[in-house]
Amino acid sequence: MDYDTLQTPIGRLLLVADEEGLRHIDFPNADQDACIQAGWNRSRRFLGPAIEQLEAYFAGDLQAFDLALAARGTAFRKTVWDELVRIPYGQTISYGELARRIRQPQASRAVGAANGANPLPIVVPCHRVIGTSGKLTGFGGGLPTKQWLLEHERRHAPPAAFALQ
Repeated sequence: MDYDTLQTPIGRLLLVADEEGLRHIDFPNADQDACIQAGWNRSRRFLGPAIEQLEAYFAGDLQAFDLALAARGTAFRKTVWDELVRIPYGQTISYGELARRIRQPQASRAVGAANGANPLPIVVPCHRVIGTSGKLTGFGGGLPTKQWLLEHERRHAPPAAFALQ
């Protein structure tokens, strides 16, 4: 398993990947180095495409990631994460809508838990899910980071992203 960090406008991200793909993105915090496990190698061998695409995303030049992803999780969590990548850049949906989209309309709490367990934030855009009232709700990187990501996407989204349908 390889890891490295990437300095971004929201702070230093910890990235983890292996030959199967990107496994984890960790938001900046004081204990970030504590997340590094024994046996991991500081190397960009498997991280090049992720770093390039994240840099382009933060520059406002990339709206959809094209990476090999190797997140680990239950079948339910993977279903939720698969649906997250379908939320268009610059747009948001509610947890209830996400539950409806995976055909489990009564599972909004479980969807919220799966969203919170997403090991690949930004790339699998859990920040695009908000409360039914339109308010920002829990986010592993903190609500200011979630707000920054949403505003960043709205600044760089094509005008058609907000057209009435």
